[in-house]
Amino acid sequence: MSKGNVLVVGSNATRIEIQGGGTGPTGQYLNETVVPAMALVAAGYEIVLATPDGTKPHIDPVSDAAQHFDGDEAAHKRGRAFFDDYRAMNDVRTLRSVIEDGIDGYAGVFVPGGQAPAVDLMQDADLGEILRRFHARRKPTAFLCHGPIASLAALPHAKEYRAALIAGDVSEASELARGWQYAGYKMTVFSASEEKPIEEQVLHGKLYFNMPDALRMAGGDVTTNPVDFSPHVIEDRELITGQNPRSDHPLAAKLVEALNRVTVSA
Repeated sequence: MSKGNVLVVGSNATRIEIQGGGTGPTGQYLNETVVPAMALVAAGYEIVLATPDGTKPHIDPVSDAAQHFDGDEAAHKRGRAFFDDYRAMNDVRTLRSVIEDGIDGYAGVFVPGGQAPAVDLMQDADLGEILRRFHARRKPTAFLCHGPIASLAALPHAKEYRAALIAGDVSEASELARGWQYAGYKMTVFSASEEKPIEEQVLHGKLYFNMPDALRMAGGDVTTNPVDFSPHVIEDRELITGQNPRSDHPLAAKLVEALNRVTVSA
């Protein structure tokens, strides 16, 4: 018997803007998507995958490697097979259809990373509506790596906030950040120093903003582990955030624990 449904929110972005014009390749990280999703299934939850346009998320090829599964080739193959073949990973919904069908029955929500959420999810109005509803009901809400940037979708003017960040207009961004539901929450996210090798080796350019600063400007109490790519997870009230790809298993464990607490008390 299922313990309940958990919404997994994926990104449809395949390119991200870089300074000076142009874009670099991006996507969603495989391990960040499947490790928590598989943990949820193993714990007895049903997962529902939804994206802005209802198509399957694009996996960043950089992440499709055993090194992101602790060097375990078998674990990588299991993860890839889960993404390719598991029914819920292929029965993708639009975020709007999830809202229209009713989101109050979902036990929690999870947003994986890869840089893609910094393109579409952080300014998606439907995700913003979902997050505001989950926040009001204090339902477990988990974000991994770049995923926490998607929490900014809950802003009343999320699209304009992102545009102000890209324009480097700190004054405008600060004004637009007012009223964020997660202001004052302790959280973590992919650090600027962790971003640097991605910018240099994959994007061949710098992003317009870094993730910690974007969250801090909106009022997030952001801390990152100074040891790059070391697991780091922060839980504050209903919000669970993980810093980087190696935080996949710890975040999954925290999310399952939080969901189980809600299930027991319900």
